[in-house]
Amino acid sequence: MEIYTLLREFADSWMLLFLFVVFVTVVLWAFRPGSTKVYQDVANIPFRHVDAPAPQSGVDTPAASKEART
Repeated sequence: MEIYTLLREFADSWMLLFLFVVFVTVVLWAFRPGSTKVYQDVANIPFRHVDAPAPQSGVDTPAASKEART
């Protein structure tokens, strides 16, 4: 038996089963009960610790004055 044929049979049977089990495990891990709080916390990381000062009121110019039409 050639090595290609042996690897092809292995990939078509056991490796397919293994990868399917890995996929199902990852999906179950992602949607497990109690993971919502963790994922919401991770999703809000970019919005934490904003050290930039807030813009002063009245400093912004209206969008109409920036248009080319007058």
